Amino acid sequence: MIQKAVILSTGDEITTGRIVDTNSNYIADKLAEVGIEVVAVLTVGDVPERLEWAWKTAMAMADVVISTGGIGPTADDLTNETVGRITGRKLVRDQESVDHMKRIFASINRIMPENNLKQADLPETSEVIRNPLGTAPGFQIAVPQADGHICHLVVMPGVPREMKPMMEDSVIPWLRKNRGSDTIYAVRVFQTFGISESGLDEAVAGLIKPEEARVAFRAAFPQISLRVTVEGKPGVAERKLEELSERVRGRIANFVYAEGNASMEEVVAQLLTERKIKLAVAESCTGGLIGHRLTNVPGSSKFFIGDFVTYSNELKTGILGVREETLKQHGAVSEQCVLEMAAGARERAGADLAIATSGVAGPDGGTAEHPVGTVCVGLVGSNGIQAARRYQLRGNRDWIKILTGQVALDWLRRYALGLPIGESTLFRR
Repeated sequence: MIQKAVILSTGDEITTGRIVDTNSNYIADKLAEVGIEVVAVLTVGDVPERLEWAWKTAMAMADVVISTGGIGPTADDLTNETVGRITGRKLVRDQESVDHMKRIFASINRIMPENNLKQADLPETSEVIRNPLGTAPGFQIAVPQADGHICHLVVMPGVPREMKPMMEDSVIPWLRKNRGSDTIYAVRVFQTFGISESGLDEAVAGLIKPEEARVAFRAAFPQISLRVTVEGKPGVAERKLEELSERVRGRIANFVYAEGNASMEEVVAQLLTERKIKLAVAESCTGGLIGHRLTNVPGSSKFFIGDFVTYSNELKTGILGVREETLKQHGAVSEQCVLEMAAGARERAGADLAIATSGVAGPDGGTAEHPVGTVCVGLVGSNGIQAARRYQLRGNRDWIKILTGQVALDWLRRYALGLPIGESTLFRR
């Protein structure tokens, strides 16, 4: 019966701060969905004695230890041999994993280095977790402990794009099967934008009683998610979750842009594609970020025509047709300018819809009239809709650019749904 877990992240790149450990957050989130308590998250560098200490400590605390990292081909990848040593199991080469590695290298016309073979050396009695996207297989092994309980060790790569499919396709189904309870956890996540975390908490206060479900908030800039988790018998839990979700929708529908894990750009892409709306973008302060986010979505060519990155005033006038008079009278960071940018982009691209941004992202360039964080967003549609707003954002340069892009994408979402544009006053000046 698996009820408690420890997450173990390994690698000098994490302990030295060269990369951020996003794996642990992701795994903890997934474990919560299946009702497994995370009792600790351990992070340790590529030092044999420290790795051994971390594994032994984790095994003493949990029914399952889920590890990421340390199973690559280099000398500092020590997870497999560490697990073999502390469990008293010799490493055995898995031929199917070797064949998979060779196919990957052959597909890119490269000779496989011999050191890749060590990735296929797994502790004997391991159950292999196949890695369709990389060369390093994962594995799961059951280890009896001195106190009589069985601790399961789950080892996966540290590369998120490889680890996540393995977690979702193999590990999560296995955990559900072995959790030792006939109850399930039904989960609904509401992705919101345009309301603060405290405002969201206040908006749903008293809506759901503690005995009905767990309600949790997570601020993951630039959006805030609200998670509702119901525990119960199959069928009953899902029905209760839907009832509670209806309550939530009735209270915060104006701020919910998605249910589940969809990003704002994915939602916008789906809406514009379904409605056959062709989009052009004109960007100044965001420097192509909006176009980048939209074209990250597969199939974006169905709705996305192009992106005019007109950073200078000369390009705003020369390419988009912004009038010199507008720039002299109102400036580049103005509602008048972004409207003309959007209109020019729509006309030149032959689009149904265009959106434009201009602002002061900082850290320099601010004035008394236009302090750092002042941004304007404008939208022009072929149906005659025009909208422009001025916002005062806070944060560093990256934050201001990301938040401006999120505001613009939310405008596109609202346009496609026929909702009021720029309704939120959270960032309005």
